[in-house]
Amino acid sequence: MSETPQQSATGRFDTVLIANRGEIAARIQRACRELGLKTVAICSEADREAPYGSTADSFLCIGPSSAAKSYLNQDAILLAARLSDAGAIHPGYGFLSENAAFADAVEEAGLVFIGPTASSIAIMGDKISAKRAMMAAGVPCVSGPDTALPDDPVSVERIALEIGYPVIIKAAGGGGGRGMRVVPRGDLLHEAVALTREEARKAFGSPSLYMEKFLQHPRHIEIQVICDDHGNAVWLGHRDCSMQRRHQKVVEEAPAAGIAPDIIQSVGMACVQACLQIGYRGVGTFEFLYQDGAFYFIEMNTRLQVEHPVTEMTSGFDIVQAQIKAAQGHVLDLTQGDVTCEGHSFECRINAEDPETFLPSAGIVTYLALPAGPGIRVDTHIHAGYKVSPYYDSLIAKLIVHAPTRAEAMARMREALVGTDVEGISTNIPFLRALFEDGAFARGETDIHYLEQWLKLRRAA
Repeated sequence: MSETPQQSATGRFDTVLIANRGEIAARIQRACRELGLKTVAICSEADREAPYGSTADSFLCIGPSSAAKSYLNQDAILLAARLSDAGAIHPGYGFLSENAAFADAVEEAGLVFIGPTASSIAIMGDKISAKRAMMAAGVPCVSGPDTALPDDPVSVERIALEIGYPVIIKAAGGGGGRGMRVVPRGDLLHEAVALTREEARKAFGSPSLYMEKFLQHPRHIEIQVICDDHGNAVWLGHRDCSMQRRHQKVVEEAPAAGIAPDIIQSVGMACVQACLQIGYRGVGTFEFLYQDGAFYFIEMNTRLQVEHPVTEMTSGFDIVQAQIKAAQGHVLDLTQGDVTCEGHSFECRINAEDPETFLPSAGIVTYLALPAGPGIRVDTHIHAGYKVSPYYDSLIAKLIVHAPTRAEAMARMREALVGTDVEGISTNIPFLRALFEDGAFARGETDIHYLEQWLKLRRAA
């Protein structure tokens, strides 16, 4: 690659274009500033008044309010990078963060994509190839073949019988809780396959499906990894993300309680081995189902995740800065032996939505009070007077706490939620306050289905 004004021959850069919006755009900007890097913020017409625009070195509007014409417009983002002399693009999460074609286009333009290579994204983005790679690295996987479901109905029936009902049908290119169906018995199999195949075709551009054993009462456990380009990789502890509504995470915590250290250690090292095997660079997250003392790989997120702060709070390691330094070509500045996770952390996702119906709530924030103090962190981009747009995800803030024990962290979160007040729009804060008073949650007696059941009981009461 020839040297450009934005990027030196060593592959380093001094200006980062942040190809995202909201709280994660503000978070990435802060990490860049702490590393002495310049930032370019972009926005749609709906986000012209975003506060992180005024603190960036450059601020460019790249298109209309529609995400398809702005934050998902690859040509517009690349043009903004050229106009602003950015040497790298950070995609944040969502939008283009796991788009292999975009990562490739960034590199082809002579810029650095702050994330893994396009080939790594492609491998892990397809759930079938990801499972195959994980099995080769010794990562435990859910029972089921590492091949796509055939079209032949008889073969599909045979696979389901070999796995044993209930099974789950999933889109190979799926994510975010879409493109999946649970099949409890054989007479429902073919209809489920047909419906899921059509949904996968429409949502992900591919009708390819795969089948796995459906676990009845698992927890959702994640392992965070960071890798450089020099053959070094570590895992930074684990998180429990079981508190989900419609497959969307609501509350996350680190570490996951009640898991034997020797079990999690072996799985963490298998994740590291998998990263080294595929030449992974940057940060990533391995997602597992955990049931009856066993782990089962479900997917890898090849990007920064919303819940990364709980790992930062327990590990003391700045994951966003590490991601940027890995993209700059730096050698990872810690070994596995240096990783020590202390205390307990919770994160609540504060969304602009009705706390009962969960319908999105747009409008102007007329009053904002945020908690502060030891062990409390708030990641947000909003302020009093901020206009919450109806065009994007409803996440407006993340409330994170840290304390020596899980019980103390729960108590701190209760206090922090009481001290959080957003007026002018509806938020899920009342719902979160009620959840942190729940006895089973406090005792750690939950799985990925618990929150849905809890909500049903509340509606019926």
